[in-house]
Amino acid sequence: MQFHKNLIEGVLHCLDTIFNQGAYADRALESLLKQNRRWGSRDRGFVAETVYDLVRWKRLYAEIANVNPPFTQKALYQMIGVWALLKGHSLPAWPEFKGISKRNVKEPHARLLEIRKYRESIPDWLDSLGEQSLGAALWNQELAALNTQAPVVLRTNRLLASPEALAEELQKEGIETDLLEAYPDALQLRQRTNVFRTGSFKKGLFEVQDASSQRVAPFLDAAPGMRVVDACAGAGGKTLHLAALMKNKGQLLALDIYPSKLSELRKRAKRARAYNIETRVIDSSKTVKRLKNSVDRVLIDAPCTGLGVLRRNPDAKWKLQPEFLDKVCTTQQQILRQYSGMLRPGGIMVYATCSILPMENTQQVQAFLQSPEGKDFSLVQETTLLASRDGFDGFYMAQLKRS
Repeated sequence: MQFHKNLIEGVLHCLDTIFNQGAYADRALESLLKQNRRWGSRDRGFVAETVYDLVRWKRLYAEIANVNPPFTQKALYQMIGVWALLKGHSLPAWPEFKGISKRNVKEPHARLLEIRKYRESIPDWLDSLGEQSLGAALWNQELAALNTQAPVVLRTNRLLASPEALAEELQKEGIETDLLEAYPDALQLRQRTNVFRTGSFKKGLFEVQDASSQRVAPFLDAAPGMRVVDACAGAGGKTLHLAALMKNKGQLLALDIYPSKLSELRKRAKRARAYNIETRVIDSSKTVKRLKNSVDRVLIDAPCTGLGVLRRNPDAKWKLQPEFLDKVCTTQQQILRQYSGMLRPGGIMVYATCSILPMENTQQVQAFLQSPEGKDFSLVQETTLLASRDGFDGFYMAQLKRS
């Protein structure tokens, strides 16, 4: 492969903003690509994949390069050089790559592969926590799976199309997909491409949504005509899925503490022609109290560490800190106890996270059931989805019924 200086400099700039300035990888990359609109699709793909590779394997590459954060420009070039040689590329004769050779890369690489925290490129505390929570064997399997690139999966908008019809539309636009047998609304792309530029997307025929995430809305068992609350709706991926399952009938309340996310949800709902959605900002406890004992279904897609989605958000493992885990577990329990009051007797609530840690999942449900607010609830069923076993993101879902 021939390396172009402007692309490598773009990668370096992006890594600097992620590693040294705390930017989120997706936003840093989006900003970089907007600033370089003249790059072709191949160049943009190279930059994106290189950035995510270096973010995913930061600890391993930094150890081989013998550099430490905060990373200087020279250090970042050293890490890029390590990445290139491990990928089988030849380094150009640039002064920035001086002193990097196959020998001084491959020898430490072979040694570090024997040590999990380097092999899987994970912080010490998180590696220890994962082993304690899941056991060494499962943690090994899950880390390896979470360090692979996530497939691109679409969720068909059943309000406007069937998966088969969507597959035909995309094929006309030059995009090949496969149906996923266990996921009735899903199509998986055979080759990564920018689907947001397609006519099918602009017409609202689909959303990009991982297959595991597509399991959450059906788990709520919402039917047309019901009054349903998506209590942590965010930008509305699962809200839109619920609207389709409800066939635009009934009332679907999308709640969140962030007005900007609900604004994005409204735009997406308009494109999807999902008309039974009403957004409400949770600006005080009164927003939730007004709905007490009044809804048939409540979905709590709770804030979490996001450890189940490291394949698509690899920078999360570098941003997470032990104190955040304690904080988010407290928040999860508060949300469960407060928001469960919206459910009427006989109704169903689903608690879900995109984490694989029991302390965020089944332990939270058990703590809720033993609380005063949870005394009228019973656990109907729960399931944990794992990247190593199921092939998609890690998720947890618990279905609870109020007596």
